[in-house]
Amino acid sequence: MKGNVIYLAGFMGAGKSTIGPILANTLGWNFYDLDREIEKIEGKKVREIFETKGEDYFRKVEREVLLKTSAEEKVIISLGGGTMANEENLDFLKKTGRTFYLKASKEAVYRRLKYKRDRPALHSNGGFPETKEELMELINKLLNEREKFYLLSDHIILTDNVPVGKTVDVIARIISSN
Repeated sequence: MKGNVIYLAGFMGAGKSTIGPILANTLGWNFYDLDREIEKIEGKKVREIFETKGEDYFRKVEREVLLKTSAEEKVIISLGGGTMANEENLDFLKKTGRTFYLKASKEAVYRRLKYKRDRPALHSNGGFPETKEELMELINKLLNEREKFYLLSDHIILTDNVPVGKTVDVIARIISSN
């Protein structure tokens, strides 16, 4: 049933992996973080999977894990930053659940990611950007590519300067009211 599967979408650093388990606990539902589930299956960090097996392989495993976790009832699933930026996945998400875009500004994303070296999408040309300008440029580029997909979500929730608990309450109310 569509209302019993909730997908948290958005760019890396938007708060999906933080908000997801708290929301699930609040509702008494199960929670899955797609990236963590993939890491369990593969026995490697997402970045290592990208480096050793490539993005195509990662996306194939991601799709399998998405199908498996979505088969449950009353489940919150935090998607990877690129999961929704795939037409086949987007179609599946829209048919099987409700999507919430956790929207963070580019500045907030920068603040949250500037010390994170484990994000494969932030490693261009073999290394992590060395300056704020380079990292902001990469964030802008990736967000511009992906946001058109995120904006197709059923609900858009702004996460800049909003306490996690307040964001959880807003989403829980939306879910409970339908």
